[in-house]
Amino acid sequence: MSKRPDLTAMSEAVQAWYQFYEVPRNDHSSRVLCSAAVELYNDGIRNVDDIAAALIGTYIGVWSTKINAPTSASVH
Repeated sequence: MSKRPDLTAMSEAVQAWYQFYEVPRNDHSSRVLCSAAVELYNDGIRNVDDIAAALIGTYIGVWSTKINAPTSASVH
């Protein structure tokens, strides 16, 4: 039996990104950030603060979520 993903942790990490950059939530950015949070979680990053820090460091402001990148690793 596999462990269920901690959706609350990932959601809190995405919310922390929005709070850090003080930008309004929007569907496109949320999809990008949630997808990246899931990828980070699957890569073994399970702590809310660690996921949030990775999102904040990878997606610098709302404009960076506009890039049509398939994974968070594609954004530089």
